[in-house]
Amino acid sequence: MKCEELLQYLSDYIDQALDEDLTAEAQEHLATCHNCRVVLDSTQQTIFLFREQGKRTIPAQSRSHLFDQLQDAFLKSKTSQ
Repeated sequence: MKCEELLQYLSDYIDQALDEDLTAEAQEHLATCHNCRVVLDSTQQTIFLFREQGKRTIPAQSRSHLFDQLQDAFLKSKTSQ
C-alpha cells in the first residue's frame, strides 16, 4: 500500500471498517511509514479532542449572560446603522 492509498482508506481504517486484507495492508504500511503514522495519530487526536469538546457545556447562568451580551451588542449595532 502506498501513502495515497492509506489516506484514501484512513477514515475507514480508524473506524475499523476495512476488510481484513486492507487492514493488514494498512498496518504493514503504517509499520514502515513515519509520515503516515503521524497523519493517523494527528487525525485520531483531532477526533478525540472534537468528541471531548462536545461534552463540555456552558453553565446556564453563563450562557444566559452571554446571550444577553450578544443581544445588547446586536441592538447597539442596529441603532448605529
